Amino acid sequence: MRAFTALSFASLVLGQQVGEYNTEKHPEMPIQVCTAPGSCQKESTSVVLDSNWRWTHVTSGYTNCFSGEWNATACPDGKTCAANCAIEGADYSGTYGITTPSSGALQLKFVTKNDNGKNVGSRVYLMASETKYRMFNLLNKEFTIDVDVSKLACGINGAVYFSEMDEDGGMARFPGNKAGAKYGTGYCDSQCPGDIKFINGEANSEGWKDGAGRFGACCAEMDIWEANLDATAYTPHPCTVSEQTRCEGTDCGNGSERYSGMCDKDGCDFNSFRMGNKEFYGTGMAVDTSKPMTVVTQFITDDGTDTGTLKSIHRLYVQDGKVISNSNTNFEGIDPVNHISDQYCEQQKTVFGDNNYFKTIGGMAAMGKQLTKMVLVLSVWDDHAVSMNWLDSNFPTDEDPSKPGIARGRCNPDAGLPATVEAAHPDAYVVYSNIKFGAINSTFTAN
Repeated sequence: MRAFTALSFASLVLGQQVGEYNTEKHPEMPIQVCTAPGSCQKESTSVVLDSNWRWTHVTSGYTNCFSGEWNATACPDGKTCAANCAIEGADYSGTYGITTPSSGALQLKFVTKNDNGKNVGSRVYLMASETKYRMFNLLNKEFTIDVDVSKLACGINGAVYFSEMDEDGGMARFPGNKAGAKYGTGYCDSQCPGDIKFINGEANSEGWKDGAGRFGACCAEMDIWEANLDATAYTPHPCTVSEQTRCEGTDCGNGSERYSGMCDKDGCDFNSFRMGNKEFYGTGMAVDTSKPMTVVTQFITDDGTDTGTLKSIHRLYVQDGKVISNSNTNFEGIDPVNHISDQYCEQQKTVFGDNNYFKTIGGMAAMGKQLTKMVLVLSVWDDHAVSMNWLDSNFPTDEDPSKPGIARGRCNPDAGLPATVEAAHPDAYVVYSNIKFGAINSTFTAN
């Protein structure tokens, strides 16, 4: 589940042309591709900052195209705005708090003070080259990443996920987009976010109000890791569309139309706390969040091939040299399993009284088809919509927490209010490292 994250840095604005003031240099973040345990090859990859965070100005000078509201002169309509506005390269460390402390490691700072005020949160994508995202087919594969969430308090989300974005950021499909993947364009996810300032190479300026425009950017999303010190979840979110797609109206699934849109915004989550094991994940627990850990996610197909139908999604942890199996569910009416499958989702939705839009959209089979061309996303953010309560507290907050499915973590519902968490934890950060991808059981070892 994802929500709009407001940017506190007033000059973080977006455009589609390419500016000439700041050179774009992608921080290196190599990964490894594995065929068997101990048989892995290094791949030279890097990361790029999402274009929604960047400074954009009119092409003829320094005037902002967007500073909370759209510049009416430069942006009388979406197409004209795209032609008039230039996007700039990013100062990754100084402005956004994005650093590479060692080879294969990426640190994302939560709040970064800079010359223009402060930046809150960030989102980056893995690049295969200077102009193309690194594409993944996750079927019959496993994805492994080391994470350190020891500095992430309640209300902060260190998120690792895949979105079905275009390899080139949308340049080929949308002529108005001149910046492409090199500048982090073309974002989409299952929440069909309306805060994306340019979609399909045009400004999302029409109807802009309260940080969102008329359109949204939809695509399938596989949440590998949404987490802080107190709670974590992994969640598939299928869609009815098979690529980044602009939505409007009912198709966006906003408000009362949540279960009529292109995408399954709820998804089918596995959160150990929510599923009945309240002592599995947290400081000093079976998976100890005060220390780094290795997170392994496996995508199992029905026939054991890369073209088979997705059957289940499994989770393992490795910490202090030990492999830790995911916790089992602990609710009457739900089989005691530790992975996601169609049967698990059906039982979970029934017991919790939730709408099974996951099944309506097509369930695991639909998700599997969309896992064949995914872009890796790494981020840190806070939640201006519902204070991250859906991850680490009680949600909905007005429901009885003893009701199955309501309690998702130990956090106080008010702890995640953006003003509160940004003031209390400005030095929070997350570290992602040691990414490996390959055959099942090839990317991790234990003592």
